[in-house]
Amino acid sequence: MTAPMLEIRNLRKFFPIRNAFGRHTGDVRAVDDVSFSIERGAVYGLAGESGSGKSTIARMIMGLETPTSGEILIDGESIASSFGTRAHGKKVQMVFQNPGSSLNPRRTVGQSVAVPLDAHGHPAKDRARRISELLDMVQLPPNFAERFPHELSGGQKQRVAIARALAVAPKLVVLDEPTSALDVSVQARVIDLLVDLGRKLDLTFLFISHDLSLMRNFAGRVGILYRGKIVETGPTADVFVNPQHDYTRLLLASVPVISAEEEAMRPKIPLIDGEIPTAEKLIEIRALNTKNSFNEEQPG
Repeated sequence: MTAPMLEIRNLRKFFPIRNAFGRHTGDVRAVDDVSFSIERGAVYGLAGESGSGKSTIARMIMGLETPTSGEILIDGESIASSFGTRAHGKKVQMVFQNPGSSLNPRRTVGQSVAVPLDAHGHPAKDRARRISELLDMVQLPPNFAERFPHELSGGQKQRVAIARALAVAPKLVVLDEPTSALDVSVQARVIDLLVDLGRKLDLTFLFISHDLSLMRNFAGRVGILYRGKIVETGPTADVFVNPQHDYTRLLLASVPVISAEEEAMRPKIPLIDGEIPTAEKLIEIRALNTKNSFNEEQPG
């Protein structure tokens, strides 16, 4: 039986809370007993609001944070002993949220794409050909190699960031809110590009976003992250059509719609302004829903 491309087992990451005297008074449970897996060539969407733990999971997969406990396996092998090594970087790369800040403004596009090539010992004599090939993959002309980031649009910058992530031919790509800084029309084109690249290069994607609408046609399975825990997971279509958790219903009710048909499909719950709701607030919402449903069924 073939191992999943990515497997997360009981992953935890706690950050200590210290008082003014430096004493440990508690922990922030950023990630609390999270488990999921992604089959080869699949797209798994990890959804949740800011502060739910999505980016912390991404950073642990990349080796930028050390887990408090739990295991991360890529292609059947634990990454615990390979943090920061070429072998780890060869397996997994990341596309960050803001392409404007992830590209060095002092480097040309070609120089930025060449950074991982140099780090992984790619032959210098073949560098120009490889850069041209990567730009072609993301549908940019070869002469963009001489441009600087300030000469590019937001969508073009993100295509360069994707080309850089693909430079060492990884099999797993972590997409951390890759379209949140882009216009809606540009978002769709970037998603289409990622779908095409995934099919051509046999890539596996972990797609992290707060925007469930982007996951509907991109991710095969989705996990809903709430306060560091996955509260619901399953095939994307099932989660959209029949959400089981109150927080999932809240997220789906927040998705913008453009037609009466889409509006009719949204869960009908009161929206909450401000921070992520607590478990107690979600219980209040459920009680209010039950009360409203009961009142609607009673004769006038």
